[in-house]
Amino acid sequence: MTETDILIKAAAALRSSAETGEAIEALRHQYPTLDATGAYAIQRMNTEHRLAAGARIVGSKIGLTSPAVQRQLGVDQPDFGMLFHDMEYAEGLPIPMAKLQQPKIEAEIGFVLGRDLDMENPGVVDVIRAIEFAVPALEIVGSRIRNWDISLVDTVADNASSSAYVIGGSPRRLWDLNLRICAMQMHCGDELVSSGQGSACLGHPINAVVWLARTMVANKAPLKAGYLVLSGALGPMVPVRAGASYTASIEGLGSVTAVFDSNRDMP
Repeated sequence: MTETDILIKAAAALRSSAETGEAIEALRHQYPTLDATGAYAIQRMNTEHRLAAGARIVGSKIGLTSPAVQRQLGVDQPDFGMLFHDMEYAEGLPIPMAKLQQPKIEAEIGFVLGRDLDMENPGVVDVIRAIEFAVPALEIVGSRIRNWDISLVDTVADNASSSAYVIGGSPRRLWDLNLRICAMQMHCGDELVSSGQGSACLGHPINAVVWLARTMVANKAPLKAGYLVLSGALGPMVPVRAGASYTASIEGLGSVTAVFDSNRDMP
């Protein structure tokens, strides 16, 4: 197969997995020559496919912000994926398990932009000026790759292993927050299942947004006013249990809750 054939076939396999719920073998095993450039090309193909089908981009997510996870996958920088309008679920209302694949959940800080970040090489000040407010967020990550057997190319091609998200309804201005040291605790019922703080996300969540802003400018797809940016996990992600409820509390930002139904069957 040519390189183009590989990209087309891999993109189609990921789409089929999302539609059927059947996980696929890791792309790196199926296509040993696939690299990060090719993986992002696959991601773009499936983004364009979704847009053609009527989906709308509402922001972007940042992954691999933990140094430990970067070491595990052999990379030295984060990755990114796109957020679509139908990935958002309302706080407290049941999220259908049937629409998720191998779901795990992690607590993050979400940022809503009030300005475009389209200048060359945006910096910390540019990002701070562009952020309108921050919100507590829960990202439900998922994988079309069987048993989460992922490398960098697998997760990048799979839209950074994205699935869904919930944001809290307590927006805060940045000047009210110390995001580097803000503590996070996530509970499932009364059980503490994850904890961390802002510095777990590339040393500071704003650092992650700066990385993303520069990367998207370089890719000629700058972040736009109104976009939501999920900046990366503040603590370990945990597997989602059907029928369970997860609440993350982030110091200064309040809390956000995701509730999951108990139906595992694909519609």
